[in-house]
Amino acid sequence: MNILLLGEYSNLHNSLKEGLIAKGHKVKILGTGDHFKKYNIDYSIYPYFFNRFWIFKKIKHIFHIFFKVDLSEFETAIRFYYLLTKLNNFDHVQLINSNAIETFPFCSQFLYKKLFKKVKKRSLLVCGDETPVIDYLLKKELKYSILTPYFKDPTKKDKFHYSLKYSKNNYRKVFNWLIQNCQVLICSDIDYKIPMEKMNYTINFIPNPINTDRIQYINLENREKTIIFLGINRGNYIKKGIIYFEKALKIVKQKYKDKIEIIISEDLPYNEYIEKYNSAHILLDQVYAYDQGYNALEAMAKGKIVFTGAETEFLNFYNLDEDEVCINALPCEKNISNKLSLLIENPEKMIRISKNARHFINKEHNYKLIADRYLNIFNSIN
Repeated sequence: MNILLLGEYSNLHNSLKEGLIAKGHKVKILGTGDHFKKYNIDYSIYPYFFNRFWIFKKIKHIFHIFFKVDLSEFETAIRFYYLLTKLNNFDHVQLINSNAIETFPFCSQFLYKKLFKKVKKRSLLVCGDETPVIDYLLKKELKYSILTPYFKDPTKKDKFHYSLKYSKNNYRKVFNWLIQNCQVLICSDIDYKIPMEKMNYTINFIPNPINTDRIQYINLENREKTIIFLGINRGNYIKKGIIYFEKALKIVKQKYKDKIEIIISEDLPYNEYIEKYNSAHILLDQVYAYDQGYNALEAMAKGKIVFTGAETEFLNFYNLDEDEVCINALPCEKNISNKLSLLIENPEKMIRISKNARHFINKEHNYKLIADRYLNIFNSIN
């Protein structure tokens, strides 16, 4: 099968590609590389001119001030349009979400129509912000979500532009069109499974694929200090609840001055980010989550103790006990600092969770097994 994966925000499509290739299929990824993260892609639609050259960046900035329009999204659409002639002979295309091209909604729908004339079998993946997901979160039925900081302080609305735009009519129109024109709807973790099902969508749940052959387990047993890593993405700073991690680190730093080392990075490309946290024992990922995101899963595969989403819904789904494979990070610095303290003072607990984490990834997220699940769905399309 010749497969096109459209969009990449987390390394999910790259790991899926590796699994599909291992199963004997041909796979290409098309996208921007998610800008500063620089994920590997085969066909680039990165808006080079408006992001690299000073004069074009200045024009973009001025245009955005007066018209609230990002010219780089036009460049992305144009680059995709001229790539269409190369997108031939694909048996299946999968979109990472309804905004996979990262352009204006009217451009997206126009370009999807062009692409779908060439590729008859299509799937839409929900692994982040999406129209029904945001619709459900706005109902405030969950005890917390990525929108909780916005609910607490509506003056921060501009910080949630990326998420809230999916509730606008133009993005809703694109999503609804895709639902009618993609034969399969897939989601990647509990954080999206719950909202999609609550909004009455039939969803195929397939966990994130992790390349367990490429990612090596790092033994935690030999250590002089406990090394804690916090990677900050400024664009998601509030949504991820990073402020709680920062406050918790101040508490444990004062309490365990000679026993810990803290590493903090900000807005690093993906490959640099991975290298930066390799020496860490504990990784602080995100707060407002029920399941693990992609960064957390890759860290768990290496045997890191990850503070992330591990709520009751996740534990029940996988039949796990609390703190068995990762640490549930709540929006409370005292709760986080207490859990950090428990780990620092009990290295044997860290070793147990580390080994459990790797075992869990091997069992539930192995990229070849996950590729098989995708292929079963792809092959079921008439």
